[in-house]
Amino acid sequence: MTDFITVADVDVQLGPDWAGAGDPVLAVTMANAWLTAKIKRAVPDPVPTEIKTAGAQVAKEAALGKLYKDTRKEVQSQTVSAQPGTSTSKTYVAGSTDQSAGVNFALALLAPWITRSGVIMLKRI
Repeated sequence: MTDFITVADVDVQLGPDWAGAGDPVLAVTMANAWLTAKIKRAVPDPVPTEIKTAGAQVAKEAALGKLYKDTRKEVQSQTVSAQPGTSTSKTYVAGSTDQSAGVNFALALLAPWITRSGVIMLKRI
């Protein structure tokens, strides 16, 4: 895992009380793990401001318990009939979860580092 941000970085971005009742060290560790999983390109040193801002947003979500959530097997299809001829049905995608505004903002900031380069040259030898 790469350390993109620290607790001090998040304190500068969001203020000293950003974690609320959550554990700031654990939240930053979770944010760094999330960033490491998402970023697919080399990151220059020092770490760009966009990545630190994204990490701060993700750390805040982690402190609130919204970054890594418990998952459960979701309903693929369900049909309920009240009377003959009437029914309602629901279909969910397996494993789908809602993303918070902070995570969506972080993904937008990380866009240049998430996607891989478009051209790969292969040479036959």
